[in-house]
Amino acid sequence: MSNPDALLVDIAAMVESERSNQMPLTVVVPGAVITGRLAPERLWHERVAEVLAASDHLKSFATLFETSAADTAPAASRPTHLHLHVARILQGSFGLPHTGGMYRIAISDVSSWTVGDLSYSDQ
Repeated sequence: MSNPDALLVDIAAMVESERSNQMPLTVVVPGAVITGRLAPERLWHERVAEVLAASDHLKSFATLFETSAADTAPAASRPTHLHLHVARILQGSFGLPHTGGMYRIAISDVSSWTVGDLSYSDQ
């Protein structure tokens, strides 16, 4: 979307202001349908940093996310990205990755969206 959906921006701003991570959302972006729960940017950065810090091979990258979490924009600014956790890319009737992942999506890339999780099969 060259002009981000104002309602989607408002939803993201509300998630940011309330630090809620329970808002289910499914978005369509070029090449993918992604379903998961919106998280505040700071919380998303903290979780990614934790996952990276736990890896012997990737722990040096954790500091990038810790720094980014400290530098996130003040609540007064409008969100430009969605931060999804427990998120899956839907491929047919399957959700990938199996355990869910952490996705950062530019709101301007979202062509359509719906509140809620789309069902999928993990079989």
